[in-house]
Amino acid sequence: MIDYPIPLLGFAAYSGTGKTTLLRKIIPLLAAKGIRIGMVKHTHHNIDVDQPGKDSYELRKSGTAQMVLASPKRTTLIVEHAEQIDSDLTSALGLLQTDSLDLVLVEGFKHEDIPKIELHRKEMERPFIYPKDPNIIAIVVAEELELKNAEHLVRLNFNEPEGLADFIETQILKKQYEH
Repeated sequence: MIDYPIPLLGFAAYSGTGKTTLLRKIIPLLAAKGIRIGMVKHTHHNIDVDQPGKDSYELRKSGTAQMVLASPKRTTLIVEHAEQIDSDLTSALGLLQTDSLDLVLVEGFKHEDIPKIELHRKEMERPFIYPKDPNIIAIVVAEELELKNAEHLVRLNFNEPEGLADFIETQILKKQYEH
């Protein structure tokens, strides 16, 4: 398991399963409970949070390796990689300020060694992830499915985000702080 000072919880699923949609429902529920959430999302797409023509964009494009853009409302760090590499979770986690967080949710990085919740939709006709990943602790489904060798998994429902938020609060956060 990745050693990290606060609880980590990954969401593992195939593209198009609804990870972001479900996270957009449970994050406000957790935040309403006073839980301070950090988020790390993996993408295979090129990202650019800066805008051409802006001073920060021009400074970054002039050759900086790292650019911090700070305003009264938010701060962002842009790190330029010398060559195209696939970011790793440990490096991304190192950028977070954990002293102001209670929990980090991770979307993607499904092969990383962290506790994960699998999201599965029968209509996608994709195999389950849990049989090959011992880090899966729960599974979210929209319908009743027969799961083989899954007695250890907590079953949650796509249509009940409150149940998932409660599971995260009681099983991820409270257990972490009992140790």
